[in-house]
Amino acid sequence: MGLLTIGAFAKASRLSPKALRLYDELGLLTPARVDPVTGYRRYAPEQLDRARLVAWLRRLGMPLARIRCVCALDAGAAAREIRAFWAEVEADTAARRDLATFLIDHLSWKDPAMTETTSPLGIRYAALSDAGLVRASNQDTAYAGTRLLAVADGYGGGGGPASAAAVDALKRLETDGIPAGNLLNVLEDAVEQAQRAVRGVTEAGAGADEAGTTLTAMLWTGSRLALVHIGDSRVYLLRDGELFQITHDHTMVQAMVDEGRLSAEEAASHPQRSLLLRALGQGTPDLRLHDARRGDRYLLCSDGLSAVVPSEEIRRVLAATGEPEPAVRELVDLANASGGPDNVSCVVADVMETQG
Repeated sequence: MGLLTIGAFAKASRLSPKALRLYDELGLLTPARVDPVTGYRRYAPEQLDRARLVAWLRRLGMPLARIRCVCALDAGAAAREIRAFWAEVEADTAARRDLATFLIDHLSWKDPAMTETTSPLGIRYAALSDAGLVRASNQDTAYAGTRLLAVADGYGGGGGPASAAAVDALKRLETDGIPAGNLLNVLEDAVEQAQRAVRGVTEAGAGADEAGTTLTAMLWTGSRLALVHIGDSRVYLLRDGELFQITHDHTMVQAMVDEGRLSAEEAASHPQRSLLLRALGQGTPDLRLHDARRGDRYLLCSDGLSAVVPSEEIRRVLAATGEPEPAVRELVDLANASGGPDNVSCVVADVMETQG
């Protein structure tokens, strides 16, 4: 078969002549022959496979620069690159879906605690952080107050100051009033202040290039808890005796589980299970709202607990321990009894009716 005209090649490849001219200019899909007088492009039939691959990748929304890289790979490597790209797309979509859900809930919600027929709700709480049995210092920070619950897990040379700075930046939420309908802006401003505070301490100290922190925090807003989460600390909810994990780990291993490349059991023992994909200032935090019920119990914890204590043991402690203070102490003791390989921080908060 001879060379194809640009029109015939466009029809066969499902790429427009305009797109073909652009891809030629970018060196992505060079014609087999260009007429030196007219500049008319002709393509070889064996170029169709590459052209069709480009067309499909564009339909996926892959940027041209990344398509060029994929086209230069062998089939197996190209497949892995496409899988990685799509995992990024799904993660971004999930983050935007969470934000959309947050906005819809926030804008349509009326606080039942403000009605005459509903008793106002409040929280009782406790926080505990421990260095564990292996680490020389504690880079975690845990905090619990009447409106704010937070856990930050620092890493790198200045991880301890970083986690403390992040939580300290949020503490103003304990006292600042939050105008009705302004919760999202308040949370966004608080996270930005936390990011600036972390940059300030890491840039001033040693190991600035590698130091950072995760941040998982909940803000009590009447009868709701607003969640800000980035990293691999977790929030669990114990409701009616059942334990639910209501955060999603931002780790490479969790992404591999999401893609179906690892099972949950394999992920638990993976050597890179602590490798973060997102941390404070590196990626977009998840935002969620949770309607609280009387009797709910929330646990915020660093991975020093969740990585070594099975979820069923966590559920048992939360269900069997009456007050938050002994609950956090027993959870930390469990982590240390499992070897205490990392710093461990726990915050437990119970939702209860307040005296009105």
